[in-house]
Amino acid sequence: MQQLNRALESDRLYLRPLVSEDSDMYYPNMLNEEVRRLTGTQRVFSKQMIENYIEEIQNETDRIHLLIVLKEEDRIIGEVALQDIDYVNRNSNIRVALFNEADFSKGFGTEALKLLLNYGFGVLNLHRIELNVYSYNARAIKAYEKLGFIQEGIQREVLYYNHEYHDSITMSILENEFRKKEGIK
Repeated sequence: MQQLNRALESDRLYLRPLVSEDSDMYYPNMLNEEVRRLTGTQRVFSKQMIENYIEEIQNETDRIHLLIVLKEEDRIIGEVALQDIDYVNRNSNIRVALFNEADFSKGFGTEALKLLLNYGFGVLNLHRIELNVYSYNARAIKAYEKLGFIQEGIQREVLYYNHEYHDSITMSILENEFRKKEGIK
């Protein structure tokens, strides 16, 4: 795969924009049962819907949607996004998803989040970044806490998935908390 537009880079990963040509790779990942469960995805997508989505997000100014690529293999392993960027109040929502269970628990999601948090606070001058995580995703909660996210609240039984109700946990990190955690002055 061509290494195009390396937007952000770490030792093991680089992040790059999602482009139209990625729809063939992106679509099957929307069918992965474990990824769907962890993200609470219930809607079924057609290939055309995915193509339209990719086209649509390329023109949005309040979203930065990037693919996570493992440098060593030049292999796409997931996605990370800053969404609903509010430039006036300097806040945003962040999300991350890895596409393959073989890549879970290796720190890739945490590493990608750290790159995007650094960009959000350092370049976009955001003050607060939040996320939502379902209560059954203990691995993700642990990773978010490791990055410095703090639990703010719980939306009780907000997700009905697989015949059960689940809570959604809201977590956030402020710019000064991130800087302190990362040793940035």
